[in-house]
Amino acid sequence: MRALPEFRRYFVNPPEAEAWGLAVTGCGRQACRAGSPYPPRGHPADHDFTWENGRVLGACQIVFVAEGRGEFESRATGLVQVEAGTAMVVLPGVWHRYRPDRLTGWTEHWIELQGPVADRLLAKGTLDPGRSVVFIERSLKLESLMDEINLCLGSGAGFSPEAAALGLHVLSLVVDARRLRAPARKITGFVARAERLLMDSVDEPPAIPELASGLGVTYSYFRREFKRHTGLAPYQYVRRLRMEKARRVIGSSKENLQIISERLGFASAYHLSAAFKKEFGLSPDHWRRSRN
Repeated sequence: MRALPEFRRYFVNPPEAEAWGLAVTGCGRQACRAGSPYPPRGHPADHDFTWENGRVLGACQIVFVAEGRGEFESRATGLVQVEAGTAMVVLPGVWHRYRPDRLTGWTEHWIELQGPVADRLLAKGTLDPGRSVVFIERSLKLESLMDEINLCLGSGAGFSPEAAALGLHVLSLVVDARRLRAPARKITGFVARAERLLMDSVDEPPAIPELASGLGVTYSYFRREFKRHTGLAPYQYVRRLRMEKARRVIGSSKENLQIISERLGFASAYHLSAAFKKEFGLSPDHWRRSRN
């Protein structure tokens, strides 16, 4: 196992995390020798743990094992073997524990992330407690990013926009690795045809049962497969198409909202405005002014 200077830093969750979407609130690296106590001393009380008791964190941590092997356990994953090149994604509120093999030890790099981006990924299921251990094909890239984060925060300066951007890159590598290792799914032909038909008829979309019948499948099967492949129920997909078109028209036209609502098939300007604000979080007038 290569020599590795021990390094660890912890920070409070800064106000900038809200504006930037993400903050690195902890980072470190260490070489855990075979047979040595784990975890090493020096971690704050709310982060320290024993194998017997495990722990629960209030933030997301990504622990990358560059060398050696060990094991990880949570209630969502059960006991999982960890090898070199593996990232363990520790999620807030999830009981877990991990340790290196006593015969090999391991070299670990870790970062802690907090902020709205991490919260949204967790809420959407992109970060899944049941898939907390993932092998990273681009392990050298991940290790390099974590070293860069350590350099950014080594002075103890607190919030760093550069470290936040690097933390987001680390997240993307972990999420991408999980996606690439998932079983490939070929898009069912009728789903692709349905997407094209809905895009071509966004102003007057067909009734979904009629669309399914025209494609030669039952309504229930169509709904299930469409959502499996697109992530949206058919009615949600149609609504998204209509709202995306409304946003384009409102942003590029000076026509009043009533005329636009009639052209796009909304019952009134009020209904368009309410739907627009629900979808995008701001009113059509606000969106239009922001484009000028």
